[in-house]
Amino acid sequence: MQPELAIALNSQVVIKNTAGANGTVGALELARSRPDGTTILLAPGGSLVLTPHTRGAPFQQADFLPICQVTAALVVMMTPQDSGFRTLQDVVARAREARGTLPYASTGPGGTPHISMIALERLTGIEMNHIPFRGSGEVMQAMASKQVPLFTDQGNLVRQYNLHPLAVFSEARAQEFPDTPTMRELGYDLVFTIWSGLYAPASTPVAVLDRIEAACQRMMAAPTVVEGLRRMDMPIQYRSRADFTAYHAAEYARFGKLVQEFNLRIN
Repeated sequence: MQPELAIALNSQVVIKNTAGANGTVGALELARSRPDGTTILLAPGGSLVLTPHTRGAPFQQADFLPICQVTAALVVMMTPQDSGFRTLQDVVARAREARGTLPYASTGPGGTPHISMIALERLTGIEMNHIPFRGSGEVMQAMASKQVPLFTDQGNLVRQYNLHPLAVFSEARAQEFPDTPTMRELGYDLVFTIWSGLYAPASTPVAVLDRIEAACQRMMAAPTVVEGLRRMDMPIQYRSRADFTAYHAAEYARFGKLVQEFNLRIN
């Protein structure tokens, strides 16, 4: 996306990868940036709508202004082909046999995949052992060495690493996984997506937001971006600033209810 965004803005765009705490470190950096449009954030929205609900949160929802949504990836529970798990029922049964010891991986506490697994634990009455990693590459190494048999994350990793999909956190069966049941089919009303978008600091002038939003729309329509994301199995979900603002607010409210309903503690 970076080259097309630079063209659309007629300005140099420099990518700074800021890892840590499932995007929280990068979000905090944006919250502290000058609201002049020179610093924007591209990040999965899970931590942005969840972290403000937790005690001692380093930022609040009001610290960010949504500009546009760009993608929305499936959330899939996956396992190595030789793990012995073929269905979600297999996982639940094993977890009940050894309460609190069955390990599952995530790319960090507080993200959408982690929350989806906590919610599943609450609904099924099981308890597993959450092991956070710094990225999917580390998770794959751990799975190859049989340290962890379960990973919940975006669905494109299934084909990339030849994993077995156990269940999809979607409203209906996904075209990419026609033989994989949804959590709803299995009796658990859990629907999540890993959606990403561009954000600006609070108090950024409207004229600046308008300019970046127009550039975002042009960027997401560029053939190189469309084809590049298709090759990555990363579904495009474009939302304008108004629609994305409304969607972000709805997800913020939904995650707040999940925190209360499931008594979530992120660690």
